[in-house]
Amino acid sequence: MKAILFRRLILALAITMSVFCLPWSLLCAAPWDPGAADYSGHEGKTFYVSKRGDNTDGSSWQKAFHTIQAALLAVPDDQGGHQIIIRPDTYVEANVYVKHKGAPGAYNLFVGDFDGKLGSGTTGWVIVDSSAPGVAVRTDPTRGGNWKIVKSDAPESGLKSVDWWGTFCGPPGTFSNFGYDRWIFRHIYATGGEGGFGLCTVGEECKAPCTMVAEDCVGIGRFAGAVLAGGVGRKDEPLLFRRCYFMNLDWWGDAGGVYVRAHHTSMPDYPDAVFDDCTIVSPDNALQSAFPGCDDLYTRVKFKNCRLIVLNFSQPHGTPSSGIIRCDAKEGKQLHVDLEDCLLMGYKVFGARSGEVSYTIKGSVKAYVHYRQSVPEGFERLGLWPVELIDRLAPPKVYTNERK
Repeated sequence: MKAILFRRLILALAITMSVFCLPWSLLCAAPWDPGAADYSGHEGKTFYVSKRGDNTDGSSWQKAFHTIQAALLAVPDDQGGHQIIIRPDTYVEANVYVKHKGAPGAYNLFVGDFDGKLGSGTTGWVIVDSSAPGVAVRTDPTRGGNWKIVKSDAPESGLKSVDWWGTFCGPPGTFSNFGYDRWIFRHIYATGGEGGFGLCTVGEECKAPCTMVAEDCVGIGRFAGAVLAGGVGRKDEPLLFRRCYFMNLDWWGDAGGVYVRAHHTSMPDYPDAVFDDCTIVSPDNALQSAFPGCDDLYTRVKFKNCRLIVLNFSQPHGTPSSGIIRCDAKEGKQLHVDLEDCLLMGYKVFGARSGEVSYTIKGSVKAYVHYRQSVPEGFERLGLWPVELIDRLAPPKVYTNERK
């Protein structure tokens, strides 16, 4: 009798979960993930990356490609289900690009063998560093502020803070990295340039839906740690960042811990981007949306169980932060933010060129702000220093452990 009741309870829970997860099917199940046990999509090819391989065809750890770019170019088609599996190490590569997107129900997977369960023989982070020592990069005014590589008599080391120079980009000479549509990133640490993870579109692509998933990743960039610059989210497949750490290093222009600018002509009833259990750190704006000159559009973002940390607590007669959440569209209402069980810290919660940012609150949303600043309706004001937030200020520890 107890066994029957237990089975009925499990069935009831399964039915309940399926009901609640229907609008967010991609967030609640993994049939689209070629690395999941219940994957049901197209069976693609798997390519390996390791500096210890023989750099032939990437078909095994022994034959692994030495570079990430070589593996990405080996992806044969846009049917999806392909996997790039990478041995933990530091890969000094910039502007790596793909030729093929994933497919509905069959995303492509870009994964680091973080726990050693994929056979690399080690554990730890896959670090993609686009600092590219020895490469000299300059702004190219003939291409809208894009970068160009120039000759230099001496190696040039350090962060490449030049527009559009970064980690996961489009083919050489292009702005768009729309090829990463329906790709999954997992256990990847991206840094050294303008941005970490995300999608940038141009021209007619700006009207097109696009999706990327990043789980358990770190993105650190001059401009942003994670980006959606153009395009629109899919209603049942939003741009999803889960259990990630994002940081940006600059407060100039449209920089933010994460930058999200969708291209809707009116406010959608679903988020373009979802941040779930993420830590976002910035000198000025944890979320930056839009910028003058591209400001007639509407964007919607959801934060669930996130920590948004802004460090600029300048005195009011100094230059304080322009908002933990900032909208630089013509009107603040062109950005809508859904907040659920979040902690925020910064000089003030919202900032906009004009008017007020639109928002909804679910669960407990707490904010620690300057003593002269009020908190919006529905927020719980924190009176004491948010120790739990400061404990999350640094990114996850980087390590690699060789297996004997």
